[in-house]
Amino acid sequence: MKNILVATDFSNNAYCALFYATQVLKSIKCNFYLVNVYNDLTPLIGGKSEFLVGQKLLNELAATSKEKITALKHRITLDNENPLHKFETISKKGNLIKTIHQMLNAFEIDLVVMGSKGYTGAKEIFFGSNTIQLANTITQCPVLTIPKELDFVAPTDIAFVTDYKKGCTKKTTAPLLFIAELFNAKIRVMHINEEEELSKEQESHREMLELCLKNTEHSSHWVQAFADKAMVIDDFLNNKGVDMFAMVHYKHTFFDRVLREPVVKNVSMYSNIPFLILPFKG
Repeated sequence: MKNILVATDFSNNAYCALFYATQVLKSIKCNFYLVNVYNDLTPLIGGKSEFLVGQKLLNELAATSKEKITALKHRITLDNENPLHKFETISKKGNLIKTIHQMLNAFEIDLVVMGSKGYTGAKEIFFGSNTIQLANTITQCPVLTIPKELDFVAPTDIAFVTDYKKGCTKKTTAPLLFIAELFNAKIRVMHINEEEELSKEQESHREMLELCLKNTEHSSHWVQAFADKAMVIDDFLNNKGVDMFAMVHYKHTFFDRVLREPVVKNVSMYSNIPFLILPFKG
């Protein structure tokens, strides 16, 4: 049994992320926790909030949240039609990030799923501030981010991006290998080559990764860092026809540097391909 947390703001993007998750895990028995978090800054769909203040606004938001999350459960149950999947709804006032953190241990969550944009459509760097905050703080489980209103395509080629400057363990790669096994997918290890050759430490990390991937079909690709790393990754993903890509989130390292590059907001990889963010587990 897998426990999946799916955050929703009832946008089309959020629904597509939920449906994508049900298709990735269609052969697995799962509990899906559908979560909507609201507060007094949440816009009421239809613009009614501008006429409401204080407790009246919160009461209206609470009623709207419960109504829409119930409707969401009915919709995904009909669209999914999978007896292996159960859906539970949670409507709560508060902060999205804090609420997700509270739920991770309470419900033994194995995966968090989010869409990249909601009703605001804000053009934020990367997938948006909520995703960045989750990636920076979640250590219990991976985060799968689904871009735009993406149709589900079974992932047969999954890229794993690394610079080999940090080690990788079997526990860290387990979620990636799990998805790869579900679809008999090939993993393409992409190394951005900043130096002419690997250091002894990098070579040790490369060998460790090879051990993790020894039972999975995979290939290694060294790409010269000729430009911003985000653009280099983007070119690789597009040229190889990758269906999903993954990175391990280590603080103050390669992952963070990619996030900070201004070019990130312009590259297509952050708008067209599902991204699996893996927390490091020693």
